[in-house]
Amino acid sequence: MVIIIGAGPIGLATGIQLQKKNIPFLIIERGCLVNSLYHYPTNMTFFSTSDRLEIGDVPFISHGFKPTRSEALEYYRRAAEHYKLPIHLYETVESVEGKDGEFVVKTDKDSYQAKKVVVATGFYGTANKMNIPGEDLPKVKHYYDEPHPYAWQNVLVVGAGNSGVDVALECYRSGANVTMAIRFDGIKKSVKYWVKPDIENRIRNGEIKAYFNTEVKEIHEQEVVLETPNGEVVLPNDFVLAMTGYHPNYTLMEKLGIELTEDEKCMPVHKDESLETNRKGVYVAGVVCGGMDTSRLFIENSRVHANQIAEHIAASIK
Repeated sequence: MVIIIGAGPIGLATGIQLQKKNIPFLIIERGCLVNSLYHYPTNMTFFSTSDRLEIGDVPFISHGFKPTRSEALEYYRRAAEHYKLPIHLYETVESVEGKDGEFVVKTDKDSYQAKKVVVATGFYGTANKMNIPGEDLPKVKHYYDEPHPYAWQNVLVVGAGNSGVDVALECYRSGANVTMAIRFDGIKKSVKYWVKPDIENRIRNGEIKAYFNTEVKEIHEQEVVLETPNGEVVLPNDFVLAMTGYHPNYTLMEKLGIELTEDEKCMPVHKDESLETNRKGVYVAGVVCGGMDTSRLFIENSRVHANQIAEHIAASIK
């Protein structure tokens, strides 16, 4: 049997390809089905068209030109049901012992014998922390859902990438008093071209206050302390929405004995063709392969990993 860790789109796609080759497998997911997509903002729309998100030759038909989060959740449920994929949800992998062909995968609920292990855990499950006092307060959110709860509140948005800009604009338009804390001297150039002028105009008009070249120093119950080029600034605050990005589950990879590249990308070491890691019989699939370079791999261009891995496993277990 093959154990696939992660029930995201690429984990599901890998299971489908193994099924087509009559190779038994089990998908284990620590959260809900496509857990990362579930934690996307409620009103999010994908950049890509629906056909580029398809897996297993199951058609993805969306109402608009680009699919929404809710449509994607329904689609991947339908794909999993169509293939009757064996999936264990809300079960966390704690260790993988043994060797290629003789692995023992231990979770918080059970243990399983496996010939191969595939890690398809993505990167959205672990937020980049600011590591500052007060970051653990309940009012600090690293995942954004929708703007309504922040109406008429003093909201600090940390970050100036696509997520930070979208959050700032949505909250502003829902009546929040929005301030942005931005580490750089401007909005990131990578922000969507049709959104960038909007946020820059809101800042220019004073509708959203932005502090550039600024770090969040401390967070308190009713205020935040910013370190700006002109010194400390203390602001009244009800919520901090920290859109500081995410990274792969390095703790799990360390437990699995997967080596990482010694550069800023911190990618799991793997072979390009087979996606097998330094630990024989253990593979990586999907966006997790990019490490900290989270803008390189997406569902659209990593779906091929499923077939690459299934082909290599099929050849190696003959």
